[in-house]
Amino acid sequence: MLDKRAQILLKTLIERYIAEGQPIGSRTLSRYAGLDLSPATIRNVMSDLEELGLIASPHTSAGRVPTPLGYRFFVDSLLVVKQLGSGELHQLEDQLHPDNPQRVIQAASQLLSQLTSFAGIVMTPRRRTLTFRQIEFLRLSEKRILLIVVTPSGDVQNRILFTERDYAPSELVSAANYINQNYSGHSFEDIHQRLHDELREIRQDLTSLMSVALEASNRAVSESGEQYVISGERNLLAVHDLSQDMSRMRQLFDLFEHKTSLVQILDLSLRGEGVQIFIGGESGVSAPDEVSVVTSPYKVGGEVVGTVGVIGPTRMAYDRVVPIVDVTAKLLSSALSQP
Repeated sequence: MLDKRAQILLKTLIERYIAEGQPIGSRTLSRYAGLDLSPATIRNVMSDLEELGLIASPHTSAGRVPTPLGYRFFVDSLLVVKQLGSGELHQLEDQLHPDNPQRVIQAASQLLSQLTSFAGIVMTPRRRTLTFRQIEFLRLSEKRILLIVVTPSGDVQNRILFTERDYAPSELVSAANYINQNYSGHSFEDIHQRLHDELREIRQDLTSLMSVALEASNRAVSESGEQYVISGERNLLAVHDLSQDMSRMRQLFDLFEHKTSLVQILDLSLRGEGVQIFIGGESGVSAPDEVSVVTSPYKVGGEVVGTVGVIGPTRMAYDRVVPIVDVTAKLLSSALSQP
């Protein structure tokens, strides 16, 4: 635990570093902290904070900069969030209206980017109830079958099934007809339960085919479509803390390119309440220490289905970014929950 004096000096140092982008010395802290302390006392406190790993001294300067651990303490214990300005609030309210779900998601991503000058990201709603309109089987070769799934919206997804035995074309038609006639329009969870109760009536050798087909269909439908919408990645090229190191930029754009890493971060937000801040690699995903992700889950009909967020430098104005992310999540929830 830090005493009050150390907390004030750490908060002041981080706020000034965010504003100025330069290592902060004792003279600047004395000017902005509002404490009646001698330069020697301030240097002693800075030395203590450095030993705790909350700040560090760059080789080229006598001043200090926050570490990822220092930022974590700051956002958890010292951050005072600002109220969103009326102009920004009206801009969000004007753009996030429930005329078209996909357009609202795209608009939310663009607004997050515009208002913060960083990258805005929105995870598309995770469909909890996955259904299909039609299933077909096509024999490709011995023990290889092409599964064709048509969703209610008309999307077509394909999967190759590897089966334990060879099925005749007539058997595949019979299995597809049974599923389509009895279960079209139902959720896969519901079908699994009903099949469990009804499979006794079906020929045993078709049971395994249907079970494998339903699992593959569920995966095909759940994985279809883009998992998130991102805007403003190029804004990060203008961020000095990131652009001055090309290896850091490559690491960041690798994060954008490998979608699974970003989705992992967004998935973490689904399990939490309200705004969450991930600094550097503490999300468990390979991200530069100089990058933070600020996220908040959004809901449809009271159920959490996705995440909105901002990707930017650790040296960001969290007091301003946090309310932008928070309000965007709430407005998106409202827009997507409209009947």
